[in-house]
Amino acid sequence: MSKRPLLKTACAIVIMVLSCIAASAQYYFRGEVKDETQRPLSNVKMMLHSTGYLYYSGTYGGFGITSANRTDTATLTLEGYRTCTVVLDSRIENQFTLRLISPKGSQQQKRLISLTRGLKPGEKSTFSIGEETYSNLLENTFTETKRYPATDFAISTDKAAYSNIRRFLNMGSTVPHDAVRIEEMLNYFDLGHTDPSPGEVFSVESKLSECPWKSDNHLFFIKTSARKLDLAQLPPSNLVFLIDVSGSMEMPNRLPLLKSAFKLMVNNLRATDTVSIVIYGGSVGVWLNPTSGADKARIHQAIEELEPGGATAGESGIRTAYRVAKAHYIANGNNRVILATDGDFNVGQTSEEDLERLITQHRQLGIYLTCLGVGMGNYKDSKLEVLAKKGNGNFSYLDDEREAEKVLVKELTQTMYAVADDALLHVNFHEDKVKSYRLIGFDNKVTAMSDTSSVLEGGEIGSGHTQIAIFEVERIIDSTNPSNYFADIELTYKKPNDSIPLKYEKKVDCSVTPLIELPASYRFATGVALFGSILKESRFTKNAGFIDVQAIVQPVISQDDYLQREFIALLEKAKKIYTKGKPSRSRGGLRQ
Repeated sequence: MSKRPLLKTACAIVIMVLSCIAASAQYYFRGEVKDETQRPLSNVKMMLHSTGYLYYSGTYGGFGITSANRTDTATLTLEGYRTCTVVLDSRIENQFTLRLISPKGSQQQKRLISLTRGLKPGEKSTFSIGEETYSNLLENTFTETKRYPATDFAISTDKAAYSNIRRFLNMGSTVPHDAVRIEEMLNYFDLGHTDPSPGEVFSVESKLSECPWKSDNHLFFIKTSARKLDLAQLPPSNLVFLIDVSGSMEMPNRLPLLKSAFKLMVNNLRATDTVSIVIYGGSVGVWLNPTSGADKARIHQAIEELEPGGATAGESGIRTAYRVAKAHYIANGNNRVILATDGDFNVGQTSEEDLERLITQHRQLGIYLTCLGVGMGNYKDSKLEVLAKKGNGNFSYLDDEREAEKVLVKELTQTMYAVADDALLHVNFHEDKVKSYRLIGFDNKVTAMSDTSSVLEGGEIGSGHTQIAIFEVERIIDSTNPSNYFADIELTYKKPNDSIPLKYEKKVDCSVTPLIELPASYRFATGVALFGSILKESRFTKNAGFIDVQAIVQPVISQDDYLQREFIALLEKAKKIYTKGKPSRSRGGLRQ
């Protein structure tokens, strides 16, 4: 054979190999995303157009993306900022700037707590009682599984509703329907923590049992327990106490209560923690510069010297607090603003939409927000709830000093130290096993349901927090389908200050545990959920009464648990308040 054909063949092979190498070459897009002030932006969603894959910017705004293309395009999105399309070039350091949404521009998206996929939004309405305001809620109804098998909802550590309900009942008053948020009532109690497996952030359990208020239905429980942080290894804290000292805070259950509450909290701080105090009222300013937690006497003195007076410059106070928090930011630390107020923001940006926008634009650095509500008469529950949700934080209502100790001392790590962000539970029901379902609690604002631009946002989960969510389900059994599973659960979340989404998956079988055989925590949760439904005068529990709640929880009450014993006392007060001058709704008769 001639050498020339062999040479041609060899050259052709070399060319093919080089072509394959070139075709499979990996390029690398690197760069940063910043805002208009050149501050790095984390968690910017970057959708690469050539593949459709999603990427996120890191804690300090940086990103790195591999691609088969030398250049590409991507869409950048971040809540509170304008969406834009950019060109990525592997040969340079890519620098992109996102611009804030103008307050007069696109409307701020409203937040959903739960979402049945594909379901149409409802109608608007409003609600208030006296000078107090509550977000008008639309109770979740039964949803046909065949049409809408999947539902999602946010889990969080908010507990404000229960202590606020207690305040009304202790005053001998009925409770506004929209002040009753059943998921927050369940959050309030110790429902039995289950340690996650090593390396996991969550443990997830489920139970299927009888429904005591409707014998044909069942209750489906999902219990999530978050990992407990090692107290000896808690990160240092950069805390900014943002305290309302306006004239409306003069009453004993307002500023004096908050002063006692913050002193209790300071007693448990460490030398590695720092405290700053920002006040707003007649004036706005830094009352105490950053001070070590070891210098308790100085912090106590600063708190004690607070005096009420003037208007409520809430917006300016929040802006100042965030500036202080950012100026003393601790990398990989616990950076948090703690807002304490009756919520009466009467100077500055007062609408919920403006407050949402303000907080959203300041949460990107990983500075969380805890809201502590106090007072009565002009208490603005709706505004504090918005602030906490948009600030990646939590929300509590302090009705007395015992509650302050519970929130800021006994449950300090749950309240102040997050182990997960953007936590969402996704449940997919099997239509051959479940005819319809309704999520108890997790009700959305009517205005959010009526707005097609509303989005579902996950919650912040504190160290060691346990939550039980409850569905009422109408079951069918298809004997032709051998599968013994009726639902799939997926829990999605991110670690604090991290952009990588994580998930936990679980299948749920059809085995039913009689209500009387359920663990005590599940039975107690059933009673709390029924209590909330009766206070809301829910059409789904119209045949139930307070005696039925008592029959469910009394056998499982722990005499060592003060809050459970107090719950029984509140039941007695509710019976007297709600049956006075009207037909009794406290009669029993439900099966146990």
